[in-house]
Amino acid sequence: MNSIKERWMEAWGGFEKNHPKLAKWVYQIFYFFVFSMGVTIFQYLVFTFMPHLLGLKLAGTEFMWPQVHMNLFGVEFTWSLLGYNVVRDAGGAVVIGGGLGYFISYEVGSFLAQCINFPLQRNITFKSKGNPVYQAMWYFIAWVVISLICNGFNNLWMPIAAAYVAPAVYNLLVTFITGGVSMVIFFFVFKIIFPEGEPEKKAA
Repeated sequence: MNSIKERWMEAWGGFEKNHPKLAKWVYQIFYFFVFSMGVTIFQYLVFTFMPHLLGLKLAGTEFMWPQVHMNLFGVEFTWSLLGYNVVRDAGGAVVIGGGLGYFISYEVGSFLAQCINFPLQRNITFKSKGNPVYQAMWYFIAWVVISLICNGFNNLWMPIAAAYVAPAVYNLLVTFITGGVSMVIFFFVFKIIFPEGEPEKKAA
């Protein structure tokens, strides 16, 4: 095991020496992907189990803004930027997976995931030494904007998916589509708000 590690470190050291810029990108993309997938799994667990903890009352409470009536692929639903449709079964009974309960679960899961992701990406992936308060502020703003974009996009297809697939598959789709879109946007946001070694450059 040690010999494999030594050979890998030697090969990586040579690659890093010969291609420093490319090596930095490879390193950042690798760790960014690993940490992002980790928090994506965490979000999936929150999206799946927290609505059940909040119960049917919140699942049956409508919370949506703005409310735009739409009909796509034979499914009538109300589109919104914030909030989700109340999900009902064929008999019209409320089921877990929508309404205020899902909105709370989505926002709590997404926010907690960012609280985990921020220090990992800042300190390990991008090794940034910039002002953490300033960076956290811009990270939060980016998260709010990206969340609104993802919410608006999700509310176009989620009601249709809820009508045709099981809740576990539905949550999986929400998690990975949202996570995939967020991941691509966040990588370039991080490249801006996490400049590597900023204080040292100013001192030099």
